This record gives sequence, structure tokens and C-alpha cells, in this order.
Amino acid sequence: MADDAEKTEEPTPKKIEDARKEGNVPKSQDTSGVITLFVAILSLLMLFPFMSKHVLDLFKYYFSLIGTPLDKLFMVDIVIVTVREFLIIVLPLALSVAIAGVIAALAQFGFLFTTKAIVPDLKKIDPIKGTKNLFSMKKLIEGIKITFKSFTTLGVGFVFFFYFIIELPTVALFGLGEQLEWLRDKAIIIAFVMLLIIFVFAMIDIVIVRKQYFDGLKMSKQEVKDEMKNMEGDPLIKSKIRQIQMQASRKRMMAAVPEADVVITNPTHYAVAIKYDDKKSHAPIVIAKGMDNIALQIKKIARENNVHIVQNPPLARSLYAEVDIDKAIPETLFAAVAEVLAYVYKMNRKSK
Repeated sequence: MADDAEKTEEPTPKKIEDARKEGNVPKSQDTSGVITLFVAILSLLMLFPFMSKHVLDLFKYYFSLIGTPLDKLFMVDIVIVTVREFLIIVLPLALSVAIAGVIAALAQFGFLFTTKAIVPDLKKIDPIKGTKNLFSMKKLIEGIKITFKSFTTLGVGFVFFFYFIIELPTVALFGLGEQLEWLRDKAIIIAFVMLLIIFVFAMIDIVIVRKQYFDGLKMSKQEVKDEMKNMEGDPLIKSKIRQIQMQASRKRMMAAVPEADVVITNPTHYAVAIKYDDKKSHAPIVIAKGMDNIALQIKKIARENNVHIVQNPPLARSLYAEVDIDKAIPETLFAAVAEVLAYVYKMNRKSK
């Protein structure tokens, strides 16, 4: 019983699929962050000429205002131009970052649409449970991990930033365009260094997240058994259904015996009822067959309904083994069955 209670079994596909429907999927925030940052850097490189042009245009606009008297309408015009240029500069980059977030999610767990994760749950706002979760060991470890990753990434970034700061007195002598190019180059270097560090953390994090996820979905032996029962049905119930189906099939088979032209037996163990109707089939059809007790019942019904019973052990065994109920006999048995039917038809004519 103790072994059954232990969750030692890997989660079944159904368990994983049910978890997905609940919105429970393995998602590494570090992996999403590194993909988003990578796309942001590429977008920045591609959009930099476009963005720098609008920044320069905005500065030229500000310089052109020197000496112009300020009034309410003029201030409104400045705000409109500033907001418009700011949106033109920022929106393409923001859009690319948003698309990167979607790509990061799709790369980790594929497309998923569910509303269960956002359905209000009063249990989630339970203050007692919330306080326990806030001070749990898991939260403490998570906090230490985040602090370590943040200090490591920012620390390395600061070292590079410090060396770039030393160049500022020289950069101050550059023109605005050259200053923007210097800023772009140094930002790219810092970003790629930090991206490399985050990438290493992300690879470690995604392994840990997936392991924790599948460990959390592990099942006990009893849970696996219960799931199999629910999916395939209780074996006892399935056995009962099969028994009822066999009984119904046997009744239909027995009801067809009076219509047979002949019952071929071996003579005690096998009985096969055959009917031939040249308007419905090109060959005789087996309409009933059975062994032992069922064979005795077939012969009893045949006698009660004046159906001829012919003893032919080899043919009876072959028909029983090779032909299913309501199926035509194979060509290999045509001659033997035709001989029996000819005998039966001859006996029927004599009795008339």
C-alpha cells in the first residue's frame, strides 16, 4: 500500500494533456528572457538607422525653436510632435519584443489557448495560505536564485560599462551622430555579454524547470491503474459486455438454424449449418457453427425443424476452422460442400 501511495511513475500522456488544459505547462522565464533580449538586440541593430534619424530630426526640431516665444498653442504643438516622434521610435522595437515573447512561449510548450488559468479562484487569495507560500522554502530558494543571477549579470555588465565610461571625455568631443554610433556600439557589446550570461542561466533553468514540472506530475501506481480503467473501462464491466454480446450473437445464430439447408457434423464435437441461395450469393454461406454444447443445440434445433444432418468429420472440422459465420465458403471446399448439398437436395426430392 505504501508503494502505491508513492508517486514513482512517469506521467501518462493523458496526465500531461490534462495539465496543459489547465494552463499548467513547463515555462522557463529565463529562456523567454534570453529569446526576447536576443530579438530586441537584432531589432535594435536593424532599426537603428531609422531610430537615429528620427532622434536627430527631433533634436533639430528642438534647436529650431530657440528664440521662439512660448504660448499655450506652441506648447501643445511641441508635445504633439514629441509624442509622435517618440511613438515612431519606440513602437517598432516594442512590437518586435512582443512578438519575441510569443515566439518564446511557442518554442517552449507550443500553441496553447485556455481560460482556466485566468478564472478567479478564491483559494488563491486565501491570506493564510498566501502567507505560508510567501515564507516557504521554495520561495526562499527562488529568491536566492534570482538574486544570484541578477547580481552576476549586472556585475559583469557594470564592469564593461565602467571601462566604457572612461571614454566619455573623448566621446564628448564627437558630433551628435558619432556619439549615437558610439552609444549604439557600446550598448550592443554590453547587451551581447549580458545575453551570453543570461543564455547560460536559461539553459540551466529550462532543464530544472522541466524536471520539476514532470516530477510534479508523477503518478502513483494506483493513479495509473485508475486512469487506465477510466480510459479503457473496467475489465469486469468489459467482460460482462462481451458476454452479453456473445449471448445475443448466439441467439441470432440459433434463430437462423431452421433456415439452413444442411447441418454438417463430425458427428459429436462440431456442427456447421449451411444455407445456399443462388439469388443472394455465388457460394453457400455458413449461418451457424459451434463446438460441444453449442453443436448439440444446433443439431437439436435442426432435428426439430426437419433440417438434414450429415456426418462428415473432415468437412465439419474444415468449415468450423476456416469459415466465419455469415461468410461464404472458400473455393477449396466448394466440391465437398456441393456433394453434400446434392445429396440433401436428392433426399428432399425423394421425401416429396
